[in-house]
Amino acid sequence: MVTRVLRPEGKGFLFLDSHPAGCARIVEEMVAEVTAPVAAAGRAPAALVIGCSGGYGLAAAAAGLFGHGARTIGVCYERPATARRSASAGWYRTVALARQAAAAGLWFDPVNGDCFDPALRAAVLDRVAAALGPIDVLIYSVAAPRRTDPRTGTVYHAAVKPIGAAYSARNVAVDRDVVLREATLEPATDAEIDGTIKVMGGEDWADWVADLASRDLLAPGFTTAALTYVGSKLTAPVYRQGTIGRAKDHLEATAGLLTAGVLTRSGGSALTSANCAAVTMSSLAIPGISLYLSLLRAVAGDAAESPMRQSVRLWDHLTGRDCADVDSDGRLRLDDWEMAPHIQAALEERWAATDEELLGGLADTDWFKMQMWQLYGFGVNGIDYSQPVEVDQPWPATPGSGQALRPSRP
Repeated sequence: MVTRVLRPEGKGFLFLDSHPAGCARIVEEMVAEVTAPVAAAGRAPAALVIGCSGGYGLAAAAAGLFGHGARTIGVCYERPATARRSASAGWYRTVALARQAAAAGLWFDPVNGDCFDPALRAAVLDRVAAALGPIDVLIYSVAAPRRTDPRTGTVYHAAVKPIGAAYSARNVAVDRDVVLREATLEPATDAEIDGTIKVMGGEDWADWVADLASRDLLAPGFTTAALTYVGSKLTAPVYRQGTIGRAKDHLEATAGLLTAGVLTRSGGSALTSANCAAVTMSSLAIPGISLYLSLLRAVAGDAAESPMRQSVRLWDHLTGRDCADVDSDGRLRLDDWEMAPHIQAALEERWAATDEELLGGLADTDWFKMQMWQLYGFGVNGIDYSQPVEVDQPWPATPGSGQALRPSRP
């Protein structure tokens, strides 16, 4: 056993360690939000969740498992513990979800590896064929900094930048105290735009669907959703009108191409799910989003929907239990409460406030700080952080085999 006392130490939004007990408690709280499990008629759905260890991907996996009894294979890319550091938070969250699923008699098989790697994809689909058979639902929730094109070997990098003009915004900075600091980003180059589309667009999603189809692993009526974000005009210059927005445009266009192309044989469909802004590791990298999130929490309060609640709504839509609105661009609009006119009007009014006014209560920066800490398992109620905790936790075994399926590791 390797036990250590872990502290929330690091620089900015990057902590050196993650707390396994805190991560496990967070997963428990997420699962508790699934209040009305659906009694499946006949075969429980078979699901594949790409990007299952954090944020909306973790919530989607949990919602499928505990809300629909979905037999689920997940894919993520997480770091194990070393002699000096704990494992990544995503490692501990995945371990916790697997334990809870097993305790509830549910089938969950997480695979640790690079979803962009064709060898990893082939190994996962081998497991799908052997353990599940045809897939009913595929949810794609991937935010990555880089991708190697399997066809050319070129390494592409994602850039979070505006297009055409520089962009400046205030960020919530968490040191000893919570402060606001302005950051400026220069406009992206054409190469950076193209690289971001390669990493975060729809090409890899399409490859997963195409490979499932080529192996006759799409169930009749198969549905797939990739997660997207539309966002406010307040953050549009760096998000929807920036490099990430170009990638999301590509992702959303891919949904239509899949439905009209490879999915016609199975009668399947593809769409994108426009979810609300949330504190995730990927969102923390976007200038201005930390302030926007703090304002959104202050304005919406308890009316804000958690990623778990939105994932329940996503599953309800995909399974036909309770369909939500789909816009003219084929996006499932789960961001309806965030984009409500009265919410956006209040955000716009507060966005121009002074630093003193924002830190004085117009923005809920304390909530944001706690949300950021909880990404690493810290600041969670009921956890005694003064006690040592086991950090070297093994990856979950493949159900029924006693062995973990890990074709590659970071």
